[in-house]
Amino acid sequence: MARTWFITGASSGFGRALAEAALARGDSAVLAARRGDALRALAEGHGERALPVTLDVTDETSRRAAIAAALDRFGRVDVLANIAGRGSLGAAEEFAPDQLRDQMEVNFFGPVELTRALLPAMRGQRSGHILNLTSIGGLISMGGFSVYCASKFALEGWSEALRDEVRPLGIHVTIVEPGAFRTEFAGDANMRPVERLDAYRGVIDPIEAYLYGGDGEQPGDPARAAAAMIAVVESDDPPLRLMLGADALAGWEAKRAVVDTDVAAWRAVGEATAFPDAEIRPIGGREG
Repeated sequence: MARTWFITGASSGFGRALAEAALARGDSAVLAARRGDALRALAEGHGERALPVTLDVTDETSRRAAIAAALDRFGRVDVLANIAGRGSLGAAEEFAPDQLRDQMEVNFFGPVELTRALLPAMRGQRSGHILNLTSIGGLISMGGFSVYCASKFALEGWSEALRDEVRPLGIHVTIVEPGAFRTEFAGDANMRPVERLDAYRGVIDPIEAYLYGGDGEQPGDPARAAAAMIAVVESDDPPLRLMLGADALAGWEAKRAVVDTDVAAWRAVGEATAFPDAEIRPIGGREG
């Protein structure tokens, strides 16, 4: 079945790889990004199946115009792929307040508001799939990535709740959590802090050497990631989470072990905080 995709960040990285894969399989795609020239080149040769739109995910007028153009051309959107985002690296104290807010606008509020604006159309057609690209940094945080991971943790939590809300309406939600891939994440678009404080160099310098020194040598292939995302959309039982890369999987397994150890060590203390006669019920009335 041919689908219509709405892909943000389609000018480069994961977004471009996903757009190329969707168009190659005969689907239609709204190619959305801030860089219009790259989108037009990507759309060439695909006729009416490719619609390039200039989109700033942080701007409401831009979001609504892009959605209107998509629905006017194709009448529906089957898959919304929220790929656009921006990285950052630096100690928490080194960033200016406006940088913190900019990170949240691009990585959290942008995809959230775009999704909210498109949901009425998906509800009307009683079908759809939302792919929210976070990162393994949406589950694991470490020194140097506090600002970036905060934005991705936020999108993870929002996506989990959204899945419960829209699943009865025939709409799926999948969180895509890649490790290190050969994209522009470590390039010039990566946000640098306004200060460099000597107190944090022992923690931050090795991370900078890893991220910037290994750019172009990351193990992950964006084209293979795109194929995995398409496989999820084609699945009759798509997962809530799609973790991509052996490094991401290893990192998650290591964190789970640490969390399990911490929780077990202090379990009795935590359980002892209830009133003696209290009835313990699942949070929100949910089991699991």
